[in-house]
Amino acid sequence: MSRQFTPKVITANALLEGDAIWLTAEDTWSRDIADAELIDDEAHAQLRLLFAQSQKDRVVGAYLAEARADGGIPQPVHFRERFRTRGPSNYRHGKQLAS
Repeated sequence: MSRQFTPKVITANALLEGDAIWLTAEDTWSRDIADAELIDDEAHAQLRLLFAQSQKDRVVGAYLAEARADGGIPQPVHFRERFRTRGPSNYRHGKQLAS
């Protein structure tokens, strides 16, 4: 028996800056997971992933990551994704300055 599809977001790293980014419903990339498109259909998720992976001039390593809606805003499910929302861990810069 196959597993039931759970909601996902598409994430990658920005090619030039290396920041974690998320694909929006408007086909843009955001550095804030709250802007990400939360996908609840497996076929649609695969199509969106193909779109993301085709943008080799902008992103690297696009993949589907489990997420859940919290007040309509995507939130990461796994530790790795929660960690990626906080930015690089080597020193305080980027997203970490805002927190």
